Amino acid sequence: MMEERVNLMHMMKLSIKVLLQSALSLGRSLDADHAPLQQFFVVMEHCLKHGLKVKKSFIGQNKSFFGPLELVEKLCPEASDIATSVRNLPELNLILCLNSRTAVGRGRAWLYLALMQKKLADYLKVLIDNKHLLSEFYEPEALMMEEEGMVIVGLLVGLNVLDANLCLKGEDLDSQVGVIDFSLYIKDVQDLDGGKEHERITDVLDQKNYVEELNRHLSCTVGDLQTKIEGLEKTNSKLQEELSAATDRICSLQEEQQQLREQNELIREKSEKSVEITKQDTKVELETYKQTRQGLDEMYNDVWKQLKEEKKARLELEKELELQIGMKTEMEIAMKLLEKDTHEKQDTLVALRQQLEEVKAINLQMFHKVQNAESSLQQKNEAITSFEEKTNQVMSSMKQMEERLQHSERARQGAEERSHKLQQELGGRSSALQQQLSQLHEQCSSLEKELKSEKEQRQALQRELQHEKDTSSLLRAELQQVEGLKKELRELQDEKTELQKVCDEQEQALQEMGLHLSQSKLKMEDIKEVNKALKGHTWLKDDEATHCKQCEKEFSISRRKHHCRNCGHIFCNTCSSNELALPSYPKPVRVCDSCHTLLLQRCSSSTGS
Repeated sequence: MMEERVNLMHMMKLSIKVLLQSALSLGRSLDADHAPLQQFFVVMEHCLKHGLKVKKSFIGQNKSFFGPLELVEKLCPEASDIATSVRNLPELNLILCLNSRTAVGRGRAWLYLALMQKKLADYLKVLIDNKHLLSEFYEPEALMMEEEGMVIVGLLVGLNVLDANLCLKGEDLDSQVGVIDFSLYIKDVQDLDGGKEHERITDVLDQKNYVEELNRHLSCTVGDLQTKIEGLEKTNSKLQEELSAATDRICSLQEEQQQLREQNELIREKSEKSVEITKQDTKVELETYKQTRQGLDEMYNDVWKQLKEEKKARLELEKELELQIGMKTEMEIAMKLLEKDTHEKQDTLVALRQQLEEVKAINLQMFHKVQNAESSLQQKNEAITSFEEKTNQVMSSMKQMEERLQHSERARQGAEERSHKLQQELGGRSSALQQQLSQLHEQCSSLEKELKSEKEQRQALQRELQHEKDTSSLLRAELQQVEGLKKELRELQDEKTELQKVCDEQEQALQEMGLHLSQSKLKMEDIKEVNKALKGHTWLKDDEATHCKQCEKEFSISRRKHHCRNCGHIFCNTCSSNELALPSYPKPVRVCDSCHTLLLQRCSSSTGS
């Protein structure tokens, strides 16, 4: 195995040397019929087959070098074009893929295409660098697994000088015989050229290799720049879409702001109307209170005068005076209760006024918030205009970049033309090419700096967009607060309605009190006659009775106390609504229901007897 490796390496050196010498004599453009080129492919095929493992299948044994060459497609994506073109050749697709002849033909076609692309050395170097993958196809002592493989890759770099024009259509690559013809490598001493010509040829080849490598690197950098420009165009399109989305969001926010303004105006109008209504209601309540207070004062003065006259006229009737004093205390308690009710109404009015002031403050806060939202919207509009200006600047910079790229492409075309001229005149123009290459490198560096600046601008735009998103979320939170304020207003309105109901009930109670007080004058005249009837019955005091004796309901401002003129107990209005003419009273007086029934029975029994 070691001797075979050494022999194959020497044969590869001889084949490459003869191929380059023949190419220089023919103008460095080769066809498929060129004998040294055919022998080179034969030697290359032997090198790739050295130490190749045999794979067994149900058809038979398979030993082809196309298997490891397929790995190049996975390791180097640039070789995908070669692999697809090899698989799509019509001459090789007629037979099954498992046949060894088609695999050999595909491997030869792959070598032809790699040589025409001037990347045969690069692809094989990628394979040799990944020896852990080659171990599946080669023995440990194979040529591709040892150091001789790297030496052969270094020798293949010199073939990048050649221009091979090989046609794969119509050729039977499987039937070609892979036998090395050693007659090409046996030469006479007279045919050997001098040392000077050999040195000149090597210098020319080195220069040609250097220029082609530089051109290749330039083409790679141009491709990278084009990919970067495409990425920038995509990012610019995304930024434009984001800007359009941001404008749509701003329009929606403006519409929501207009709706909020309308709602605030409606709330203001409703609050103003409610304030006016409450003011009118308070005025009416105050007038009614004053009127009722005046009427009560007049009634009280009249009763007091009557009591004084009766004290002076009738000193004997002390019991009657005590009863009158009890009535007076009841009146005072009623007056105190009325005063308490009035104070409570005044407190409720004060609380309502405070609530109205709080509603006004809330409306003012909402108005300030709306003004702040308008100012923020104006700021956002200004930011959007600035964003548009920045996008215009980015577009102008992109146009400038495109113009620069066109200029660089033109410069590259000029460099290619100059390189063709340099192939004819390889003298003293290498310095000019180096200067042009340095300029191109400077242009590339400047373009990279501009791309970095554009990336920074893009990041700044993204930050500003995030800031706008944060502001929109804050506005949504404020809208939720506005909805909470609406709910509070509804609750306040409900409380107001409940308070109005309470006020209406209290007014009804006051009216009933006024009616009872108006009737008290008439009852004072009947006190004399009542006292006569009370001489034989126990007359309960007002402080002792808290509930009606018949229905057992608690007395209040609306449910007044009434003495039965027959038994002396205290009843409510409904339980003592009957009136009868008793013998001790000249007029009909109020009697409870039980006494009323008893008296009627007595009357009926007396009339029957």
